[in-house]
Amino acid sequence: MKIKILLLLALTFSMSSNLLFAQKGKQLFPQTPGMVSYTYRSSFSKDVALTLDTLKALGIKDMEFSNLFKRTAADIKKLLDERDMHCSSFGVSYDDALNKTQEVGQNAKTLGAKFVRVAWVPHKGAFTLAKADSTIADFNTIGKRLKDEFGLTFCYHNHGYEFEKHEDGTLLDYIIKKTDPAYVSFELDVLWAFFPGGDPAGLLEKYPKRFKLMHMKDLRKGVEGNLSGGTPVTNDVALGTGQLDIPAILKAAKKSAIEHYYIEDESPSYATQVPQTMAYLKGLKQ
Repeated sequence: MKIKILLLLALTFSMSSNLLFAQKGKQLFPQTPGMVSYTYRSSFSKDVALTLDTLKALGIKDMEFSNLFKRTAADIKKLLDERDMHCSSFGVSYDDALNKTQEVGQNAKTLGAKFVRVAWVPHKGAFTLAKADSTIADFNTIGKRLKDEFGLTFCYHNHGYEFEKHEDGTLLDYIIKKTDPAYVSFELDVLWAFFPGGDPAGLLEKYPKRFKLMHMKDLRKGVEGNLSGGTPVTNDVALGTGQLDIPAILKAAKKSAIEHYYIEDESPSYATQVPQTMAYLKGLKQ
């Protein structure tokens, strides 16, 4: 009887160990990421079709266009359709989003996008509470128009300068809390959350429903951040080779409302770094 019990316990332990091993062996990021057109801006400016062919060969299907590269939205949509690719997000300037909302909305719809994104608030010097207040008012206006007239979701992409301290948090916290969640969502740029001293994973955990899009990028080791919102493009490195804890960020993202993950690599070495980033993501285990 004791032998049977021991055998049963051994079998149970073995099964549990195998299950644990299998779980650890699961891919953390099994899907193919999307791509921000800004990564390939140099290539796109020369030949949009050929650049899309390059991205398709990498397995990329999901695009965020931040520029139409002297084409019409209809032209780009046709090129995407011919390659079984799609555009999920359309990035525009703050001024265009505010003052050319109709044109922006029409272009986004033509592209097939569901999101419109702004990545920079024009300002001089430090980002202030007064600027945050005017930004909040503008974002609520832009977001309502895009939602009501086009069924689009407006997102703001953080850029580092919004991490100025305010009360018990930052001005980014203030913007998130004061914008209407029915009309304003966010795109988390993980580098531009880390660079000013923030915690990308912590932001996702703090606001699990507000972030809908993500820019995945990494910061060169040894580089010290600040609140400027800028750093040389050569400080963008392949994921997993820099300072950010990418696995922790992705684990937090999986529990959040993130719908699209885009690679953004501003470095001139994007042609070699993007494949390296994709291999790194594919190799991540839980």
